[in-house]
Amino acid sequence: MSLTSTTTGSAQIVTVNAERIDATIAIQFKEDMRNETEGGADRVILDLSEVEFIDSSGLGAIVAAMKQLGSSRKMDLAGLSPMVDKVFRLTRMDTVFDLYASLNEATATSNS
Repeated sequence: MSLTSTTTGSAQIVTVNAERIDATIAIQFKEDMRNETEGGADRVILDLSEVEFIDSSGLGAIVAAMKQLGSSRKMDLAGLSPMVDKVFRLTRMDTVFDLYASLNEATATSNS
């Protein structure tokens, strides 16, 4: 699992450098996310623009990563492919996360 992280303004951007978040990498994803976001900004933007497929394990891993941030921090999702976006909407996770079509759209929005 490869994640890269940058900070811009008041947000930390974590980019998933993989085409899939599924059962084979879900546990590693959660651990990598904890390492990347520990002590970071109050807003984390998860850039999913390279992710083409997500299953229920991947969805659960993203929810777990959000919960690891605690109640004072927020996670938004950006760059969802049509397939990944559909999974989030079908499971009503679009009511839990703010979804942005692109990373540019997410960074242009100031969520405090």
